[in-house]
Amino acid sequence: MTDDTNRAADVLKDHRASIDRLDAILVYTLGERFKHTQAVGRLKAEHALPPSDPAREATQIARLTDLAKQADLDPEFAKKFLNFIIQEVIHHHEQHKS
Repeated sequence: MTDDTNRAADVLKDHRASIDRLDAILVYTLGERFKHTQAVGRLKAEHALPPSDPAREATQIARLTDLAKQADLDPEFAKKFLNFIIQEVIHHHEQHKS
């Protein structure tokens, strides 16, 4: 291998190590988030509150769309990701209702 190829391989290795650390952060962050949303679901079930809150969801989507723009992340991707999480949370909340 040439020196350039060796340097590229080292840079690639460093990028991949950073990606692996960031993936771990994402998993642990989602785990923590779902602990809180599970608690919210139990609270809503105990007090006969609806599993979804469309006004809050709209506010959160708008807030996170702005954050995505600030972070140079595609806002449409951020919306899709948040909508996926919201649907999972609602699913959990509906399970607590039963």
